[in-house]
Amino acid sequence: MTVDKAPVRVPRSRRIPPRWMRLVGWLAVGALLTVLTSTQEGTPTDHWLVLRETLGSAALIGWLIAAVVVWALLEVWQARGVGAQLTERTAGARAQWRRIADRRLNQRLLLLAVAVAAIVLPQFVSEFYQRVLVDQVAVFVLLAVGLNVVVGWAGLLDLGYVAFFAIGAYTCAYFTRALPVKPPFALNPFVILPIAVLVCLVAGLLLGAPTLRLRGDYLAIVTLGFHEIVQLFLVNKDTWTGGNQGAGGIPHFSIDILGIHYQWGLDSLPYWYLFIGMLAIVVFLFSRLEHSKVGRSWTAIREDEVAAAANGVPTVKYKLMAFAIGASTSGLSGVLYASRIGYINPASFPVVLSISVLSYVIFGGMGSLIGVIVGAALLTFLPAVFQEQELVRQEDIPIWIGAILVVMMIFRSQGLIPSRRRRRELGLAAQGIADADAMSESPEGRA
Repeated sequence: MTVDKAPVRVPRSRRIPPRWMRLVGWLAVGALLTVLTSTQEGTPTDHWLVLRETLGSAALIGWLIAAVVVWALLEVWQARGVGAQLTERTAGARAQWRRIADRRLNQRLLLLAVAVAAIVLPQFVSEFYQRVLVDQVAVFVLLAVGLNVVVGWAGLLDLGYVAFFAIGAYTCAYFTRALPVKPPFALNPFVILPIAVLVCLVAGLLLGAPTLRLRGDYLAIVTLGFHEIVQLFLVNKDTWTGGNQGAGGIPHFSIDILGIHYQWGLDSLPYWYLFIGMLAIVVFLFSRLEHSKVGRSWTAIREDEVAAAANGVPTVKYKLMAFAIGASTSGLSGVLYASRIGYINPASFPVVLSISVLSYVIFGGMGSLIGVIVGAALLTFLPAVFQEQELVRQEDIPIWIGAILVVMMIFRSQGLIPSRRRRRELGLAAQGIADADAMSESPEGRA
């Protein structure tokens, strides 16, 4: 008698292949982008109206098709190993280029091209973009360059950086007789520049002196408190600062010497060139500082403060110096901003500006002068372009910037154009040899 064997059933795996999970993810991104780019407005009592109208519109189909196309291209790229093939095929050409290329010459040519573009290109853009370049790009690039000294080079997390920006602006308002309390005589904003730098330098020393034993989160909280103190002083001392009414009528920059008379007015281009000149001076000085004894000491403090102190680096002196230089740069920006706008009040200097400038520094690459400039310029100019083209709403811009920062931290944590020191530091951290972020060190008081 034979017994028929029952067929063996092989259980099928219920796990969804990763590629289909990635497709679902891309479709979700497409739906999210549809909602973010929609101009549909809801009512205070019906928040689902926007979702219903947006997800039922024809724009959703376009975003979903784009998501599928991106998914398909990435799958083909991964399946065929296109990246590895390109790296292999171009290895010889890249090695040959590195042999013949002169690094210093390339840097000079790149710097010359950027300078020519900064001078010529604004002539061919509309008045709107010229205002964006002056009121946002130039101001925030100068602020980011100054904060890079404190955060990127010295490793001190400063969230009250915009307080010095406000101090510089109100110093300009005071010496131009725009505040309720009057100075003995009014000064030209050009004369106020060194005064504001000195005032902010002293303010930086006053903030830095009692906080030298703090690092990381604790230092961030203290600097945040400093910003609130400055903000509350500007609001409550209305007999001195004008309170919430602020100060108006701040004059523009002007030159009146040796028969030369010129005054900067409402036109944006002259102010753009003034900002570019100031930025060029600051970048030149900071680039000399980066590779000096001071710059190397800041790097040593950022990477290991205890080791730096053990090797004879006066950490107190250099940390104070970083605070003072960063604050003075912010004060310089404040004078330029106040003179350009002509009106300031405490609402012009919210704490979120400090976080925005810190984001620009991280996005560009902490410790990299070029990276910080490029990062701040991109994150301030592109939102204005998208807003002008009605691609995104103004209230959605922080969401986009936050999403870009998240993606950047996942795929390129060292920043857009990282410094070689920072890249090496992150590489060592990836190997478990060192800490990736010196700012995360516990504050046991090692000054």
